[in-house]
Amino acid sequence: MPDNISFDLMQSIVDSQQNLIVIFHNDEVILINKSFKKFVAVSSLKEYKEVFPKFLDHFVPHPSYFNAEKIKSGESWFDAVMKMQEIDRVVSLLTPDYEPHAFSVDINSDVDEYKIVTLTDITQTLIKRIMIDNHANMDINSGAYSKNYFLHIAQSYEDAATFNEKIIGAILIKVDSDNFSSDNMALSNFANHFKKITRQDDMLIRWSDNTFLLVYLVDSVDNSKHMLEKLDDITSKDAIGGVNYTFTLTTQKEKESIKELIKRVDI
Repeated sequence: MPDNISFDLMQSIVDSQQNLIVIFHNDEVILINKSFKKFVAVSSLKEYKEVFPKFLDHFVPHPSYFNAEKIKSGESWFDAVMKMQEIDRVVSLLTPDYEPHAFSVDINSDVDEYKIVTLTDITQTLIKRIMIDNHANMDINSGAYSKNYFLHIAQSYEDAATFNEKIIGAILIKVDSDNFSSDNMALSNFANHFKKITRQDDMLIRWSDNTFLLVYLVDSVDNSKHMLEKLDDITSKDAIGGVNYTFTLTTQKEKESIKELIKRVDI
């Protein structure tokens, strides 16, 4: 197979990945995928090399993340990061707008002199982990995420939607009961019911005394509606824990910020 065909095939394969992928020959970057180009806002490998002469300059020199300052003299950064525990192989990279993102690092060096570096965006996961450690992310009575926590990470949630070319769906679940907010068992049972039938990355938020908000990422408005139909179908609007409730769907419009979406939810 001609070398140009092999290279084009490799480029096509890595471009299909959502993670950021960079391939090195020794210390030189020889290939970057579409996701990486999008993150650093370049159109080609040639432009990338003109704008970013040193790959290590991407890593923000913060003590909580791996960076050039943590490399011993004479050691390659590939070896230095892979010596760390997997949970600590995290770097911080800035977007062109200086928005920090956290990435876990994995390096495949099975082929001599070539290294495939995969950067997986864990910004959301890391924020959640920090908030969990601080016991600040949960509504104590229901076990759903707290509204303050969601508002704290809302911009990162919007960034994740943009990067993955998704839109945000939000279903307001309003409970019709005067005593609901004061019954911790009812709150917990109600929240657990919806957490069991939604996806791992969906967020159920205690929005107010008698309302929850389910926030999720989808490919289209139609799929946003499908989530509502799924909830309708599974629950059949039966009372959960002796309470009745209604659903109201709000879907992110084109170029609408998450702050604008939240305003429409709260109307």
